[in-house]
Amino acid sequence: MDSSCRIEFDVIVIGGGVMGSSTAYQTAKRGQKTLLLEQFDFLHHRGSSHGESRGMRATYKKDYYTKMAVESSKLWREAESEAGYSVYTDTDHLDMGPGGSASLKAVIANCDKNSFPYQILDHGQFADKFSGKLSIPEDWIAVYTELGGVIKPTKAVSMFQALAFQKGAVLRDNMEVKEIRRDEVKGGIVVCTTRGDKFWCRKCVVTAGAWTRKLVRSIAGFELPIQPVHATVCYWKIKEGHEEKYAIGGNFPTFIGYGDVGVYGTPSLEFPGLIKITLHDGCQCDPDRRQWRPELELDSLKEWIKGRFLGLVDGCAPVSMQTCMYSMTPDEDYVIDFLGGEFREDVVIGGGFSGHGFKMAPAVGKILADLALTGHADGVELEHFRIGRFEENPK
Repeated sequence: MDSSCRIEFDVIVIGGGVMGSSTAYQTAKRGQKTLLLEQFDFLHHRGSSHGESRGMRATYKKDYYTKMAVESSKLWREAESEAGYSVYTDTDHLDMGPGGSASLKAVIANCDKNSFPYQILDHGQFADKFSGKLSIPEDWIAVYTELGGVIKPTKAVSMFQALAFQKGAVLRDNMEVKEIRRDEVKGGIVVCTTRGDKFWCRKCVVTAGAWTRKLVRSIAGFELPIQPVHATVCYWKIKEGHEEKYAIGGNFPTFIGYGDVGVYGTPSLEFPGLIKITLHDGCQCDPDRRQWRPELELDSLKEWIKGRFLGLVDGCAPVSMQTCMYSMTPDEDYVIDFLGGEFREDVVIGGGFSGHGFKMAPAVGKILADLALTGHADGVELEHFRIGRFEENPK
């Protein structure tokens, strides 16, 4: 082993966002000597794990995400119980769109497949349930479920880091990793930073978010098709006197709208009197050379708001906008796999969460820890997340 590499760990996790922090919590709680490295300050706003809210749901077009969401909901509660405070507020959840929507049909089929309770609302039933709050066209339907919610992202990341620290993990920020290589003498992995630090570990987990593609290219010499996307989150003013209708803690759900535009939103929480309603969209970017400005065309979203919210949400213009990044794969499935090649099963990759990963962080962290420590993850359909699928099905 390199004589300058003095500190040894069982597991090194690279990337201190929600996935890496959850993974470090999982490995540390299993008694593994764990190091969590973050290239920027902890809880920074440059990536995908900051902000004021993320939605929770289990209604997916692909059935394996329903299982993962149900598991994550339980694991969020377990972590909160250990921490002694809450980061996740329950709501119901609503998916709505044209009656013939293939997406809604897939959601319903997967609810059935997973025996996940739901209710289908036609136009009249919807009008009764959401009278004075929300409306849909006559040819639309909605799928209503009880597993929804709003997660506080920065607080959640901090929670996992605090729990990892309590269980013995070492946390270091402003530690940009420039190299990951095998130790040909001792075995295991050497991780080197741009500051000159060198650490040794038996297993390494890479959860570098929008920087995953760049890091994998530099250490392994191949391209993972994970494209960073600059996303904009919009907040809209609720008409004065109607704020309580849309506030968290009432009976207003998290929601997704299918159809010509993809829309999602959460009840009013982070900014009283404002509601988050935004597009599942963005523009490709380099995470190190972002344009720190909103880049969404909002005309379609404005029309959607005017058509759904009965004039009680001002759809003329958002009053606040925030930016973050998605890390998109071609099929919008995650990447959860061994890096392979010379690294074999000693380096595990978690990335490409495609704008729908935050809610899954507790389950993903558990899976990544399982892969690193045991080489497998029981009960998880990992074939959907393998790196090799990109070679088998080029897009």
